[in-house]
Amino acid sequence: MSTAHPTLTGATLDVDHSDPAYRAWLKEAVRRVQADANRSADTHLLRFPLPERWGIDLYLKDESTHPTGSLKHRLARSLFLYGLCNGWIRPDRPVIEASSGSTAVSEAYFAKLIGVPFIAVMPRTTSAEKCRLIEFHGGRCHFVDDPRTMYEASAALAAETGGHYMDQFTYAERATDWRGNNNIAESIFRQLELERFPEPAWIVATAGTGGTSATLARYVHYMQYDTRICVADPENSCFFEGWTTGDPDVACDRGSRIEGIGRPRMEPSFVPGAIDRMMKVPDAASVAAVRALERAIGRKAGGSTGTGLWSALKIVAEMVADGRRGSVVTLLCDPGDRYLDKYYSDAWLAEQGLDIAPCAAAIETLLRTGAWPD
Repeated sequence: MSTAHPTLTGATLDVDHSDPAYRAWLKEAVRRVQADANRSADTHLLRFPLPERWGIDLYLKDESTHPTGSLKHRLARSLFLYGLCNGWIRPDRPVIEASSGSTAVSEAYFAKLIGVPFIAVMPRTTSAEKCRLIEFHGGRCHFVDDPRTMYEASAALAAETGGHYMDQFTYAERATDWRGNNNIAESIFRQLELERFPEPAWIVATAGTGGTSATLARYVHYMQYDTRICVADPENSCFFEGWTTGDPDVACDRGSRIEGIGRPRMEPSFVPGAIDRMMKVPDAASVAAVRALERAIGRKAGGSTGTGLWSALKIVAEMVADGRRGSVVTLLCDPGDRYLDKYYSDAWLAEQGLDIAPCAAAIETLLRTGAWPD
Protein backbone atom coordinates (compact mmCIF):
# COMPACT_ATOMS: atom_id res chain seq x y z
CA MET A 1 0.00 0.00 0.00
CA SER A 2 1.33 3.46 -0.90
CA THR A 3 -0.58 6.58 0.07
CA ALA A 4 0.54 10.14 -0.65
CA HIS A 5 -1.03 13.18 1.01
CA PRO A 6 0.05 16.31 -0.88
CA THR A 7 -0.76 19.53 0.94
CA LEU A 8 0.00 23.21 0.62
CA THR A 9 3.42 24.31 -0.64
CA GLY A 10 6.00 24.02 2.13
CA ALA A 11 3.93 21.62 4.18
CA THR A 12 4.96 18.09 5.21
CA LEU A 13 4.88 15.41 2.51
CA ASP A 14 3.74 12.04 3.84
CA VAL A 15 4.16 8.71 2.01
CA ASP A 16 3.07 5.48 3.73
CA HIS A 17 4.26 2.14 2.30
CA SER A 18 2.70 0.03 5.05
CA ASP A 19 1.55 -3.37 3.83
CA PRO A 20 -0.48 -5.26 6.43
CA ALA A 21 -0.45 -8.52 4.45
CA TYR A 22 3.34 -8.44 4.12
CA ARG A 23 3.83 -7.58 7.80
CA ALA A 24 1.63 -10.50 8.80
CA TRP A 25 3.71 -12.81 6.56
CA LEU A 26 6.94 -11.37 7.99
CA LYS A 27 5.86 -11.91 11.59
CA GLU A 28 4.99 -15.53 10.85
CA ALA A 29 8.26 -16.13 8.96
CA VAL A 30 10.37 -14.74 11.83
CA ARG A 31 8.35 -16.78 14.33
CA ARG A 32 9.04 -19.97 12.40
CA VAL A 33 12.79 -19.32 12.21
CA GLN A 34 13.02 -18.46 15.90
CA ALA A 35 10.90 -21.49 16.82
CA ASP A 36 13.44 -23.68 15.01
CA ALA A 37 16.13 -22.35 17.36
CA ASN A 38 13.96 -23.14 20.38
CA ARG A 39 13.45 -26.71 19.17
CA SER A 40 17.14 -27.29 18.52
CA ALA A 41 19.15 -28.39 21.55
CA ASP A 42 22.70 -27.10 21.83
CA THR A 43 25.43 -29.08 20.09
CA HIS A 44 27.80 -31.33 22.03
CA LEU A 45 31.39 -30.69 23.03
CA LEU A 46 33.30 -33.92 22.40
CA ARG A 47 36.68 -34.83 23.90
CA PHE A 48 39.49 -36.08 21.68
CA PRO A 49 41.46 -38.62 23.74
CA LEU A 50 44.93 -37.44 24.73
CA PRO A 51 47.32 -38.97 27.29
CA GLU A 52 46.33 -37.84 30.79
CA ARG A 53 49.92 -37.07 31.73
CA TRP A 54 50.03 -34.20 29.23
CA GLY A 55 47.52 -32.16 31.23
CA ILE A 56 45.88 -30.97 28.00
CA ASP A 57 42.25 -31.35 26.94
CA LEU A 58 41.26 -31.22 23.27
CA TYR A 59 37.58 -30.69 22.41
CA LEU A 60 35.55 -30.69 19.21
CA LYS A 61 32.34 -28.65 19.08
CA ASP A 62 30.09 -31.10 17.22
CA GLU A 63 28.07 -28.92 14.84
CA SER A 64 27.03 -31.96 12.79
CA THR A 65 24.08 -32.52 15.15
CA HIS A 66 22.14 -29.48 13.92
CA PRO A 67 18.89 -30.27 12.05
CA THR A 68 20.67 -29.78 8.72
CA GLY A 69 23.85 -31.48 9.84
CA SER A 70 26.48 -28.76 9.88
CA LEU A 71 27.92 -25.61 11.41
CA LYS A 72 26.17 -23.67 8.64
CA HIS A 73 22.77 -24.20 10.28
CA ARG A 74 23.65 -21.41 12.73
CA LEU A 75 24.77 -19.15 9.88
CA ALA A 76 21.70 -19.84 7.74
CA ARG A 77 19.36 -19.07 10.63
CA SER A 78 21.16 -15.78 11.27
CA LEU A 79 21.17 -14.85 7.57
CA PHE A 80 17.45 -15.54 7.22
CA LEU A 81 16.60 -13.46 10.28
CA TYR A 82 18.87 -10.69 8.98
CA GLY A 83 17.30 -10.76 5.52
CA LEU A 84 13.76 -10.94 6.86
CA CYS A 85 14.18 -8.13 9.36
CA ASN A 86 15.85 -5.95 6.71
CA GLY A 87 12.88 -6.47 4.40
CA TRP A 88 15.00 -8.22 1.77
CA ILE A 89 13.28 -11.62 1.78
CA ARG A 90 9.76 -11.38 0.38
CA PRO A 91 6.84 -13.79 -0.05
CA ASP A 92 7.02 -16.08 -3.11
CA ARG A 93 10.33 -14.62 -4.27
CA PRO A 94 13.38 -16.93 -4.35
CA VAL A 95 16.36 -16.74 -2.07
CA ILE A 96 19.59 -17.33 -4.00
CA GLU A 97 22.93 -18.25 -2.44
CA ALA A 98 26.47 -18.84 -3.67
CA SER A 99 27.61 -21.91 -1.77
CA SER A 100 29.84 -24.97 -1.98
CA GLY A 101 27.15 -27.00 -0.29
CA SER A 102 26.56 -26.97 3.46
CA THR A 103 25.28 -23.38 3.68
CA ALA A 104 22.98 -24.13 0.77
CA VAL A 105 21.62 -27.24 2.51
CA SER A 106 20.80 -25.20 5.62
CA GLU A 107 19.36 -22.27 3.68
CA ALA A 108 17.17 -24.63 1.63
CA TYR A 109 15.79 -25.90 4.95
CA PHE A 110 14.92 -22.39 6.19
CA ALA A 111 13.50 -21.34 2.82
CA LYS A 112 11.16 -24.31 2.94
CA LEU A 113 10.32 -23.49 6.56
CA ILE A 114 9.02 -20.02 5.60
CA GLY A 115 7.64 -21.05 2.22
CA VAL A 116 9.90 -19.32 -0.31
CA PRO A 117 11.80 -20.89 -3.25
CA PHE A 118 15.56 -21.47 -2.93
CA ILE A 119 18.30 -21.71 -5.56
CA ALA A 120 21.88 -22.75 -4.71
CA VAL A 121 24.61 -21.57 -7.07
CA MET A 122 27.47 -24.00 -6.58
CA PRO A 123 30.57 -25.53 -8.21
CA ARG A 124 29.87 -28.52 -10.42
CA THR A 125 32.33 -30.51 -8.29
CA THR A 126 30.16 -30.23 -5.15
CA SER A 127 29.54 -33.63 -3.58
CA ALA A 128 26.50 -35.51 -4.86
CA GLU A 129 25.23 -36.02 -1.31
CA LYS A 130 25.10 -32.28 -0.65
CA CYS A 131 23.18 -31.74 -3.88
CA ARG A 132 20.73 -34.47 -2.83
CA LEU A 133 20.21 -32.78 0.54
CA ILE A 134 19.54 -29.38 -1.06
CA GLU A 135 16.90 -30.93 -3.28
CA PHE A 136 15.51 -32.93 -0.35
CA HIS A 137 14.80 -29.65 1.43
CA GLY A 138 13.06 -28.27 -1.65
CA GLY A 139 15.94 -26.29 -3.14
CA ARG A 140 17.27 -26.23 -6.68
CA CYS A 141 20.93 -26.54 -7.70
CA HIS A 142 22.39 -24.20 -10.30
CA PHE A 143 25.91 -25.31 -11.25
CA VAL A 144 28.88 -23.27 -12.45
CA ASP A 145 32.08 -24.70 -13.90
CA ASP A 146 34.36 -22.04 -12.38
CA PRO A 147 33.85 -21.48 -8.60
CA ARG A 148 35.02 -17.88 -9.04
CA THR A 149 31.87 -17.08 -11.04
CA MET A 150 29.41 -18.06 -8.28
CA TYR A 151 29.01 -14.49 -7.06
CA GLU A 152 28.12 -12.99 -10.43
CA ALA A 153 25.85 -15.91 -11.33
CA SER A 154 23.98 -15.53 -8.04
CA ALA A 155 23.48 -11.79 -8.47
CA ALA A 156 22.30 -12.32 -12.05
CA LEU A 157 19.76 -14.94 -10.94
CA ALA A 158 18.44 -12.61 -8.24
CA ALA A 159 18.00 -9.79 -10.77
CA GLU A 160 16.35 -12.14 -13.27
CA THR A 161 13.87 -13.63 -10.79
CA GLY A 162 13.24 -10.65 -8.53
CA GLY A 163 14.64 -12.68 -5.66
CA HIS A 164 17.18 -11.95 -2.93
CA TYR A 165 20.86 -12.88 -3.22
CA MET A 166 21.69 -13.79 0.39
CA ASP A 167 25.48 -13.31 -0.12
CA GLN A 168 26.85 -15.16 2.89
CA PHE A 169 30.36 -14.06 1.98
CA THR A 170 29.47 -10.43 2.68
CA TYR A 171 26.92 -10.71 5.48
CA ALA A 172 28.08 -13.66 7.60
CA GLU A 173 30.12 -11.54 10.02
CA ARG A 174 27.34 -9.02 10.66
CA ALA A 175 24.26 -11.27 10.67
CA THR A 176 25.35 -13.13 13.82
CA ASP A 177 25.06 -11.48 17.21
CA TRP A 178 28.70 -11.84 18.31
CA ARG A 179 28.07 -10.48 21.83
CA GLY A 180 26.12 -13.58 22.80
CA ASN A 181 22.54 -14.71 22.20
CA ASN A 182 23.66 -18.35 22.30
CA ASN A 183 26.12 -17.97 19.45
CA ILE A 184 28.77 -20.66 19.01
CA ALA A 185 31.33 -18.82 21.16
CA GLU A 186 29.00 -18.31 24.11
CA SER A 187 27.95 -21.95 23.83
CA ILE A 188 31.54 -23.21 23.96
CA PHE A 189 32.42 -21.22 27.07
CA ARG A 190 29.20 -22.20 28.83
CA GLN A 191 29.90 -25.89 28.16
CA LEU A 192 33.45 -25.56 29.47
CA GLU A 193 32.42 -24.00 32.80
CA LEU A 194 32.80 -27.24 34.79
CA GLU A 195 35.91 -28.50 32.99
CA ARG A 196 39.35 -28.34 34.58
CA PHE A 197 40.48 -25.69 32.06
CA PRO A 198 37.31 -23.65 31.44
CA GLU A 199 39.07 -20.89 29.49
CA PRO A 200 40.77 -22.52 26.49
CA ALA A 201 44.24 -21.47 25.47
CA TRP A 202 43.22 -21.63 21.81
CA ILE A 203 40.09 -22.00 19.71
CA VAL A 204 40.75 -23.16 16.15
CA ALA A 205 38.30 -22.35 13.37
CA THR A 206 38.34 -22.71 9.60
CA ALA A 207 37.25 -20.04 7.13
CA GLY A 208 34.62 -20.32 4.42
CA THR A 209 32.99 -16.94 4.85
CA GLY A 210 35.08 -15.91 7.86
CA GLY A 211 31.93 -15.36 9.90
CA THR A 212 32.62 -18.04 12.51
CA SER A 213 36.15 -16.85 13.25
CA ALA A 214 34.86 -13.26 13.50
CA THR A 215 32.15 -14.32 15.97
CA LEU A 216 34.61 -16.30 18.09
CA ALA A 217 37.24 -13.56 18.14
CA ARG A 218 34.83 -10.71 18.84
CA TYR A 219 33.16 -12.62 21.66
CA VAL A 220 36.52 -13.45 23.27
CA HIS A 221 37.57 -9.80 23.12
CA TYR A 222 34.20 -8.58 24.37
CA MET A 223 34.28 -10.97 27.35
CA GLN A 224 37.95 -10.11 28.06
CA TYR A 225 39.16 -13.71 27.87
CA ASP A 226 42.81 -14.58 27.23
CA THR A 227 41.84 -17.24 24.67
CA ARG A 228 43.57 -16.90 21.31
CA ILE A 229 41.89 -17.57 17.95
CA CYS A 230 43.65 -19.52 15.19
CA VAL A 231 42.23 -19.89 11.69
CA ALA A 232 43.26 -22.90 9.60
CA ASP A 233 43.21 -22.39 5.83
CA PRO A 234 43.40 -25.16 3.18
CA GLU A 235 45.26 -25.20 -0.12
CA ASN A 236 43.83 -23.10 -2.98
CA SER A 237 42.51 -20.46 -0.60
CA CYS A 238 43.44 -16.82 -0.17
CA PHE A 239 42.70 -16.10 3.47
CA PHE A 240 46.18 -17.03 4.72
CA GLU A 241 47.98 -15.04 2.02
CA GLY A 242 45.72 -12.04 2.49
CA TRP A 243 46.18 -12.14 6.26
CA THR A 244 49.98 -12.51 6.19
CA THR A 245 50.56 -9.88 3.48
CA GLY A 246 47.79 -7.47 4.43
CA ASP A 247 46.61 -7.51 0.82
CA PRO A 248 42.78 -7.82 0.59
CA ASP A 249 42.98 -8.27 -3.19
CA VAL A 250 44.83 -11.58 -3.29
CA ALA A 251 43.29 -14.22 -5.53
CA CYS A 252 43.97 -17.75 -6.70
CA ASP A 253 42.93 -19.47 -9.90
CA ARG A 254 41.26 -22.62 -8.57
CA GLY A 255 38.81 -23.75 -5.92
CA SER A 256 39.50 -25.54 -2.66
CA ARG A 257 39.34 -29.35 -2.51
CA ILE A 258 38.18 -29.07 1.09
CA GLU A 259 34.49 -28.35 0.67
CA GLY A 260 32.94 -25.62 2.78
CA ILE A 261 36.15 -23.71 3.45
CA GLY A 262 38.81 -21.95 1.44
CA ARG A 263 38.00 -19.21 -1.05
CA PRO A 264 39.66 -17.95 -4.26
CA ARG A 265 39.46 -14.40 -2.90
CA MET A 266 39.48 -12.61 0.48
CA GLU A 267 35.80 -12.54 1.40
CA PRO A 268 34.28 -9.38 2.94
CA SER A 269 33.09 -11.35 5.98
CA PHE A 270 36.65 -12.33 6.94
CA VAL A 271 37.91 -9.98 9.68
CA PRO A 272 41.74 -10.30 9.67
CA GLY A 273 42.40 -7.93 12.58
CA ALA A 274 40.26 -9.93 15.01
CA ILE A 275 42.26 -13.17 14.90
CA ASP A 276 45.65 -14.03 16.39
CA ARG A 277 47.14 -16.71 14.19
CA MET A 278 46.72 -18.58 10.91
CA MET A 279 48.01 -21.90 9.58
CA LYS A 280 48.13 -23.05 5.96
CA VAL A 281 47.21 -26.74 6.04
CA PRO A 282 48.01 -29.15 3.19
CA ASP A 283 44.97 -31.01 1.89
CA ALA A 284 46.68 -34.34 2.59
CA ALA A 285 46.94 -33.30 6.26
CA SER A 286 43.22 -32.44 6.40
CA VAL A 287 42.28 -35.89 5.09
CA ALA A 288 44.75 -37.66 7.38
CA ALA A 289 43.29 -35.80 10.36
CA VAL A 290 39.65 -36.75 9.71
CA ARG A 291 40.68 -40.37 9.32
CA ALA A 292 42.59 -40.14 12.61
CA LEU A 293 39.47 -38.63 14.18
CA GLU A 294 37.43 -41.64 13.14
CA ARG A 295 39.98 -43.98 14.70
CA ALA A 296 39.99 -41.92 17.91
CA ILE A 297 36.26 -41.36 18.52
CA GLY A 298 34.49 -43.55 15.95
CA ARG A 299 33.00 -40.61 14.01
CA LYS A 300 33.46 -39.64 10.38
CA ALA A 301 33.64 -35.91 9.65
CA GLY A 302 34.08 -33.69 6.63
CA GLY A 303 37.40 -32.39 5.35
CA SER A 304 37.08 -28.96 6.97
CA THR A 305 37.02 -30.66 10.37
CA GLY A 306 40.35 -32.25 9.46
CA THR A 307 41.85 -28.89 8.54
CA GLY A 308 41.00 -27.49 11.95
CA LEU A 309 41.96 -30.66 13.82
CA TRP A 310 45.41 -30.76 12.20
CA SER A 311 46.08 -27.20 13.40
CA ALA A 312 44.70 -27.99 16.87
CA LEU A 313 47.00 -31.01 17.15
CA LYS A 314 50.01 -28.87 16.20
CA ILE A 315 49.06 -26.45 18.98
CA VAL A 316 48.73 -29.37 21.41
CA ALA A 317 52.25 -30.48 20.43
CA GLU A 318 53.57 -26.98 21.16
CA MET A 319 51.92 -26.99 24.57
CA VAL A 320 53.40 -30.42 25.39
CA ALA A 321 56.85 -29.25 24.31
CA ASP A 322 56.57 -26.13 26.48
CA GLY A 323 55.16 -28.02 29.46
CA ARG A 324 51.93 -25.98 29.38
CA ARG A 325 48.62 -27.34 30.62
CA GLY A 326 45.26 -26.18 29.32
CA SER A 327 42.55 -26.80 26.77
CA VAL A 328 42.14 -26.39 23.01
CA VAL A 329 38.85 -26.31 21.10
CA THR A 330 38.19 -26.90 17.42
CA LEU A 331 35.05 -27.66 15.40
CA LEU A 332 33.46 -30.80 14.01
CA CYS A 333 31.83 -28.96 11.13
CA ASP A 334 29.73 -31.59 9.35
CA PRO A 335 29.38 -35.39 9.03
CA GLY A 336 31.69 -37.50 6.89
CA ASP A 337 28.90 -39.42 5.16
CA ARG A 338 28.61 -36.46 2.78
CA TYR A 339 32.13 -37.17 1.55
CA LEU A 340 32.47 -40.95 1.31
CA ASP A 341 33.37 -40.57 -2.36
CA LYS A 342 36.08 -38.03 -1.54
CA TYR A 343 37.98 -37.90 1.75
CA TYR A 344 37.25 -41.54 2.62
CA SER A 345 37.98 -42.84 -0.87
CA ASP A 346 41.50 -44.03 -1.65
CA ALA A 347 40.62 -43.87 -5.35
CA TRP A 348 39.81 -40.16 -5.01
CA LEU A 349 43.07 -39.54 -3.16
CA ALA A 350 45.00 -41.25 -5.96
CA GLU A 351 43.12 -39.24 -8.58
CA GLN A 352 44.00 -36.03 -6.73
CA GLY A 353 47.63 -37.07 -6.25
CA LEU A 354 47.35 -36.85 -2.45
CA ASP A 355 49.62 -39.00 -0.28
CA ILE A 356 48.32 -38.86 3.28
CA ALA A 357 50.77 -41.41 4.72
CA PRO A 358 53.38 -38.90 6.00
CA CYS A 359 50.66 -36.78 7.65
CA ALA A 360 49.01 -39.82 9.20
CA ALA A 361 52.41 -40.89 10.57
CA ALA A 362 52.94 -37.43 12.07
CA ILE A 363 49.63 -37.65 13.96
CA GLU A 364 50.44 -41.15 15.19
CA THR A 365 53.85 -39.99 16.40
CA LEU A 366 52.32 -37.06 18.28
CA LEU A 367 49.68 -39.19 20.00
CA ARG A 368 52.28 -41.81 20.95
CA THR A 369 55.18 -39.59 22.04
CA GLY A 370 53.80 -36.08 22.53
CA ALA A 371 56.28 -34.73 19.97
CA TRP A 372 55.56 -33.38 16.51
CA PRO A 373 58.04 -34.90 14.01
CA ASP A 374 60.40 -32.50 12.24
